[in-house]
Amino acid sequence: MNAGTLSTKFNQTQYSEVEAARELGVTVDQLRTLIRSHIAQTDEDLNHIAVASFHPSDLLVLKILAGQKGHFAPADSAE
Repeated sequence: MNAGTLSTKFNQTQYSEVEAARELGVTVDQLRTLIRSHIAQTDEDLNHIAVASFHPSDLLVLKILAGQKGHFAPADSAE
């Protein structure tokens, strides 16, 4: 999947943490790391990750951030 595209379900407008990680091709821990390093500004923000819902636009931004060189390998990668 290219960094700027998502294989979203056409009618899905919100994703749970698990669904977001699956859609991005990463583990939940990798999703949390991505959010921690690029999005969350305080420790309190990190406490809300598991209860967050993600919109398709959120996933697109996270997908772009995940594709940055050297960040982390997708869940199905051997790296």
